[in-house]
Amino acid sequence: MTAGSTALYRRLLQQARPYWLHLAGVFGLGLLASPVVLLTPVPIKIVVDSVLGGHPLPAFLRPLLPVAAGQSPAAILLFAIALLVAVAAIGETQALASTLLRSWVGERLVLDFRARLVEQVQRLSLSYHDSRGTADALYRIQQDAPAIQYVTVEGVIPALAAAVTLVTMLAVTARLDWQLALVALAISPPLFFLSRFYRPRMRSQSRHAKKLESSAAAVVQETLGALRVVKAFGQETRETDRFLGRSREGMAARVRLALLQGRYGLFVGLITALGTAAVLVIGVRHVRSGALTLGQLLIVTGYVGQLYEPLKTIGRKASGLQSYLASAERAFALLDERPDVLERPHARPLVRAAGAVAFRRVCFGYDGEHPILRDITFEVEAGTRVAIVGATGAGKTTLVSLLTRFYDPTAGAILLDGVDLKNYRLADLRNQFAIVLQEPVLFSTSIAENIAYGRPGASDLHVLRAAQAAGAHDFVVRLPRGYATPVGERGMQLSGGERQRVALARAFLKDAPFLILDEPTSAVDAKTEAAILEAMDRLMRGRTAFLITHRTSTLAMCDVQLQLERGRLAEATPPLAWQAR
Repeated sequence: MTAGSTALYRRLLQQARPYWLHLAGVFGLGLLASPVVLLTPVPIKIVVDSVLGGHPLPAFLRPLLPVAAGQSPAAILLFAIALLVAVAAIGETQALASTLLRSWVGERLVLDFRARLVEQVQRLSLSYHDSRGTADALYRIQQDAPAIQYVTVEGVIPALAAAVTLVTMLAVTARLDWQLALVALAISPPLFFLSRFYRPRMRSQSRHAKKLESSAAAVVQETLGALRVVKAFGQETRETDRFLGRSREGMAARVRLALLQGRYGLFVGLITALGTAAVLVIGVRHVRSGALTLGQLLIVTGYVGQLYEPLKTIGRKASGLQSYLASAERAFALLDERPDVLERPHARPLVRAAGAVAFRRVCFGYDGEHPILRDITFEVEAGTRVAIVGATGAGKTTLVSLLTRFYDPTAGAILLDGVDLKNYRLADLRNQFAIVLQEPVLFSTSIAENIAYGRPGASDLHVLRAAQAAGAHDFVVRLPRGYATPVGERGMQLSGGERQRVALARAFLKDAPFLILDEPTSAVDAKTEAAILEAMDRLMRGRTAFLITHRTSTLAMCDVQLQLERGRLAEATPPLAWQAR
């Protein structure tokens, strides 16, 4: 086993540590299979040697029968039948208990692992998702996370139980005929080297196949997210072909992986068949020489078959394990990603900011090479309404994204109430902002839940007052289910203006000292815009507001106008205090 595989197993076991008692139970039930396997061929031996051949019962079974019954072939036959049924019943009960416990533990492990991954993808900076896309993270959560169930519950524990069974079968076989045990064991080195040869190749191929499958999933997610555009331009066939192209690559990779696994299984089967043949040849000679009885040969061949079954199990697990280890690698790689925006160890708490903001020679570029913002410097007092204007691509949205620390400046500093943003706790900082976007983001829950999203647990009265302040109450009460009306995925059951007013109501209810409005009226008609502007005016009172807009109607509501040109602050109207000094 390589150092990388050892570290991967260690991390998987650490993840499974809360369930070690349950895993010990699964392992114990697996060990119970060993005596069941040992007893399985015994009834046949009894029938052949003691019922048909006249040999006495094995010494370990004699205490179970009265002396007189031990001399009667009919009684011995009934005993053999009872033993056969008892062993089968114990084996089936063990299998049922093992299956139920494995299923419960495995599902809990997957649930906990997925929860860690979901928490991690939300912690990661927006720059990570901007560069990787969301489909890859979704694939790792849904498709790669179950690897922990297979590796620990379906892979490692059965392999350990199979190893114990292998040792016990070998010990029992050696007591019957040590030469046959050695012959049976002789296939182990070839199996070991075969596994060493194929394992890294199967892991690499599995990793490649999963990457291609993730890419195909990204095509589907992108198509469904832009379905209106796809339909409007009649490009359904094109998107299907794009998906099929990516999927065929993944299919080809899976076929190559199946070929590798098939070849590995073929060689394992051939090697074990050769071992069984050698045991039969030597065993027949030992029977003819009188070293073994026919019943003992049958039980030895049964044990050799059971001896090879754990070897085949370990081989099969090693084959399938590589695909799941590749999944585990991908899942842990996501967990190992570090956010670009980090909270400092001794960051200060922030209950409610006063609202003064200062940019000091701020620069920013998404890739570190092509700057989006250059040397931005300005100051605004608490309660100021700031309009940010400029051509598309001038850096307006990027500027307000720096305020909430979705990104950090590559140079310079941003101060909130005289303190660098990086010195505040991230959650406290972001709690100071209410955001209303150009395309409102609603969740597929009810209107009331969407309004209360920024303030979970808000009372119905507070939700109603926020909706009234945003001008949303009138249209909500006309809906069949009122505030309990589901808005559909991304709020598509509502019109654009209705979605915007729900987003404004959410901002009202949060009651944050800062407000960010990104083109909130750009996609609505004049009548709806007037209603939204009235609500916006109420919302901005007493708050520091940053408003990205091209509309002159909204510019009139602002105290300060910042003109951005190609990432630079070209003009501030009226001149700010720092410009007059």
